[in-house]
Formats: sequence, C-alpha cells, structure tokens
Amino acid sequence: MKYMFLIYTPEGNETQMTPAEREAMLAEYFAFTQEAMAQNVFVAGDELKPTTAATTLRLRGNQFATTDGPFAETKEQLGGFYILECPDIDAAVGWAAKIPGAKHGSIEVRPIVNFG
Repeated sequence: MKYMFLIYTPEGNETQMTPAEREAMLAEYFAFTQEAMAQNVFVAGDELKPTTAATTLRLRGNQFATTDGPFAETKEQLGGFYILECPDIDAAVGWAAKIPGAKHGSIEVRPIVNFG
C-alpha cells in the first residue's frame, strides 16, 4: 500500500539556519531518500516552496475564491512530502520516524486510496 508522509515543521526555523545547518539538514533528508530508494519503498518526494508561494482555493456552489497563503494558520507548515510503498501502517510509521522533520515538527502518515 502507498502511504503519503506529510512533513510539517515551523517554516521560520529554516530562515534562522546558517548555511552549514541547512546543508546538514538537507544531508539528513538525502540520506533518508537514499535509504528509502535502496529498500525499494520510495515512490516520490519533494520539498515545497514556502507558504508565501501558496494559493488556497475554496469552491462554494458556483463561486470560487482564492486566498494567498496556506489554508489555516498553524505553528507548523507543510514543507514537503514523501510517498512510500509500505506493507502496512506499522512499517509506514517506522519510516516516518526516520524522516528528519520528525525531530522538530510532525509527520502525518496517510494511506493513499488506490482507484486502479
């Protein structure tokens, strides 16, 4: 089964990092990605642009409205994601614990519906 791993971290943390700290954090993510690839569970994953680049759409009847920024105000913002193929939720949670963002944010693990 495919699982989506939504990585929520405080967006301001990265802007306060030194270049060396950002490089170290990225190295952790690259290592996680390489491990997932080596174990043949990796499907996809990417970092997202900051919430300032987001647009939220709301459709009510025939009317829609767009808002700059994320849907809700929170302390943690969606910063990236992975999609991994895991045999069950226990394996998925095990992988989530390895994602570097879990150290200072949260990882939402959600099964993906297979329509095919």
